[in-house]
Amino acid sequence: MDILKDVYGVEFLLFDEKDGSSRVSESSSETGYVTGDVSREMQDLMNKVSACTECPLHKTRSNVVFGEGNTDARLMFIGEGPGAEEDRQGRPFVGRAGQLLTKMINAMGLEREDVFIANIVKCRPPQNRNPFKDEISTCIGYLYKQIEIIKPDVIISLGGVAAQALLNTEKGISRLRGKFTELKGIKVMPTFHPAYLLRNPKMKRPAWEDLQEVMKILDLKK
Repeated sequence: MDILKDVYGVEFLLFDEKDGSSRVSESSSETGYVTGDVSREMQDLMNKVSACTECPLHKTRSNVVFGEGNTDARLMFIGEGPGAEEDRQGRPFVGRAGQLLTKMINAMGLEREDVFIANIVKCRPPQNRNPFKDEISTCIGYLYKQIEIIKPDVIISLGGVAAQALLNTEKGISRLRGKFTELKGIKVMPTFHPAYLLRNPKMKRPAWEDLQEVMKILDLKK
């Protein structure tokens, strides 16, 4: 089937990075929007992360980016770390890459409010560099706790850094994407980071194929 004729994915595949119509709205919340049955355990974790000074990234952050979405979500998206706009707003994926992630979620027949979006590290690495291994090892426990509380059916890891950290592997994203693996009994589908897709639009096609595999598992229909 011609993927461009698949109505679910057309808006994502044809998304133009210069289009500002899908800009993610700003939030005044330091740690973003968290909906669903927000347990005391999740609230305590939010408070702990907001006060964290365990690695040097806290010295240069404007805001902690805890993550946002539905704590009852069946699907989690996990990136590597906040960028400049995320650091400013305290929310994950709100810049150009965030606009494309929203299109990816919508193409699956979902809204951002239906999923949970988080990152490997909760504070922005300076100059948007990749997080160092010691920063990842210090921070990833918070992510594991989020996963434990939310109990998603599937995780989509976005980009090589996120996939390598989650799956404890040195393999590149081109080798990892498109195939399910597991993390503590939860299916993980690595795919390309939205920022990479903005730079390489032709790779939206295989990314959409990855999303369709997840849709099959979750029995999603738009």
